[in-house]
Amino acid sequence: MNEKFFTFIKPFLSYIDDGKLYRKPFGWLYAALAVINLLLPFYMLYEAIDGGVFDAGAKYVFAFLLIWLVIVAACWAGFQIWWDRREKVQLTSREGSEFPATPVISHFIQTLGEWLGVWIAIVGFGFSLISWIFLGEEAAYLASMADLPFSGTGITSMIVAPITGFLIIVISRFIAEGCRALASIANNTSPKS
Repeated sequence: MNEKFFTFIKPFLSYIDDGKLYRKPFGWLYAALAVINLLLPFYMLYEAIDGGVFDAGAKYVFAFLLIWLVIVAACWAGFQIWWDRREKVQLTSREGSEFPATPVISHFIQTLGEWLGVWIAIVGFGFSLISWIFLGEEAAYLASMADLPFSGTGITSMIVAPITGFLIIVISRFIAEGCRALASIANNTSPKS
């Protein structure tokens, strides 16, 4: 009787220690972010309509619809990134690992960087190209209506957006690999009890 009183929480502590407490919720988070990527284009369309994009001239409407298709493509890619990685986050740490949370957070940093880099590269390039072709200097007006104030216009932005996206992917991967390397070194050098 006394033994159960002092050990009833042991299964929960085991769940924390083996890393399942971290991996499962992050899998759910990844799935939620994947679904948000599917819904995001429709929210942006709603915001653009509310902002009066269809009250503007025909060239603005046509440019917006093409840019919206670019956003749909970027969000579809984002959905696939988060959906694919939701299964892989479950494999980030092994049972018995002394540092089970670090690989999970590292994986999140890597996946977030992949998503953000892909999104900036696709949307930045697509917005810049379409607005440059159809609107020229008036593209800033469309950016404010579509709630894309970060997007530039012109040839420079068409070059900078993919490079920025690439650098975000590489830097986030570098940070994530550094975190995983530290956890791996710590796991391999810690004294076994």
